Amino acid sequence: MRRVILSSAVCVSLAAATLAATQTASADPATSVAPGEVESYVVLYEPGATDALALPSIAEAGGRVVSSSSGAGYAVVESAVADFAERAARSDVLVGATLDRSIGTAPQVRLRSAAEDARTGDGHVEAATDAERAEAAAIRDVVRDVDEAPGAEPLAALQWDMAAIGATPEGSYATQRGSKQVTVGIIDTGVDGTHPDIAPNFDAENSRNFVTDDPVVDGECEAEDCVDPVDADDNGHGTHVASTIGSPANDLGIAGVAPDVNLVNLRAGADSGYFFLQPTLDAITYAADSGVDVINMSFYVDPWMFNCAANPADSPAEQQQQRLTVAAVQRAIDYARSKGVLPVAAAGNSALDLAVPGVDTGSPNFPVDEEGNPTGARERTLDNATCLTMPAEADGVVTVTSTGPSGRKSYFSNYGTEQADVAAPGGDTYDTPNQRLNPTGGILAAYPEALVRAEGSLDEDDEIIDPYVVRDCGDSGSTEDCAYFRYLQGTSMAAPHAAGVAALIVAEHGVEDPLRPGTLTLDPAVTESILLREATDTPCPVPAEFTYRRWSATAGELLSTATCTGPADRNGFYGDGLVDAAAVGS
Repeated sequence: MRRVILSSAVCVSLAAATLAATQTASADPATSVAPGEVESYVVLYEPGATDALALPSIAEAGGRVVSSSSGAGYAVVESAVADFAERAARSDVLVGATLDRSIGTAPQVRLRSAAEDARTGDGHVEAATDAERAEAAAIRDVVRDVDEAPGAEPLAALQWDMAAIGATPEGSYATQRGSKQVTVGIIDTGVDGTHPDIAPNFDAENSRNFVTDDPVVDGECEAEDCVDPVDADDNGHGTHVASTIGSPANDLGIAGVAPDVNLVNLRAGADSGYFFLQPTLDAITYAADSGVDVINMSFYVDPWMFNCAANPADSPAEQQQQRLTVAAVQRAIDYARSKGVLPVAAAGNSALDLAVPGVDTGSPNFPVDEEGNPTGARERTLDNATCLTMPAEADGVVTVTSTGPSGRKSYFSNYGTEQADVAAPGGDTYDTPNQRLNPTGGILAAYPEALVRAEGSLDEDDEIIDPYVVRDCGDSGSTEDCAYFRYLQGTSMAAPHAAGVAALIVAEHGVEDPLRPGTLTLDPAVTESILLREATDTPCPVPAEFTYRRWSATAGELLSTATCTGPADRNGFYGDGLVDAAAVGS
């Protein structure tokens, strides 16, 4: 996941007549309130309420409906009324309204990208020594020789993650590789659909971008209207995730878990790595309405890592915002599952036992000051019953923890007997015999060339100087034909392995979708059941308390300590076990 450890189903646009009616509702009591700045809100309906009931109440409270999803029960609303949220909460058909972003504004600052945070899973980017660079380069020096590895992609030897779950030429690739009749939605920062090792499986027609970049936090807009095209990713995180799920087997670079699957970009994350509520809801409901089979969500909904119902450290407005975030995301997840979508989410990168999360010191993470530090963050004591990280702790979501090359739970991965459903490779660069940094302990997947260059990973001669970057130039060897790949780690990288296996299950057991001829569908309860049942049981370590350390040239450092509870077939580190691609078609 994000910070990354990193939005909305296409909202149903209202007919012009309906919009006019809501904008000109008679006897609007809100007109007596002095107008302020126009704010954007997400308004949640009471269960069972439809647009026909909810829209007049929104207008009466002083709101103008921009878009709505009657099926998921929410609307995106603009209002200049100072107490619009309070007025909406008084309606019998509305749960309430929350600002689309955290209360407050952000200064002119470009935030560190989510991909930077994902390099080591915990937001710390480790600088490699010259010796570590040399060692990493030697490990990555793969000879392109298909005769030695029949059917394998050129960089397959670097994909320890695929070997761990049986996604190999001898394993799942021989029996089930996915299908273009199955669609996986990547709810993330975007997908570089032009990347040579993604393009063959990228569905631009059905991809959507629900985010308008904000120059205040996202930097200068690349598009004139600040809405990037559906095949762009200026962060890199979403491209990496998409590649793990479905990079094709095309004799270039790597192959994903489901190399024949259909990939759609459902962009909900900003360039800066923020995932706010409205685009997240829109992405999930679009997936539900458009026939997507599996969605991958490697993020938490900003600005609260944990959304608490009534934490005494939070203001009443902040408490309301958090309650509505939980309710709205849950509503969208329920709607998606009712339409045949299996939601998969990353557990998070804070090394927390989510059953007893303890203390949160980083929320809210927006707005920020000139240095990029959250201005409102404070220490909050959490309780498991009323403080939830979303969407990982939503009902109906398959929540994925991360493992390293040895199979141990990654040092950064969240866990919990109530929350962990399955485990999957997400990387651990300190999972080495001497506990020293090794970039190849991360997950290798596609990365936009523009970002490789912008991040200074190449020198003036186009030679790679970044130990986290790998290049494959195909049979021609020409630099013009090159594709770039990067090692990242995080539960963000674990979740797409599980999503890819879920896609294989739909391809193997699905039936023709009567609503969308030529595509397959499978009840998400069935997909989830098979995913969990076929996962490889993985017991807790002995002793159950595991201490993670890293060593540098001068000293050792404690990373985290975690205690695993539960039997081999269901425990806090691995859930029902490590996902198994090879079991799907066997």
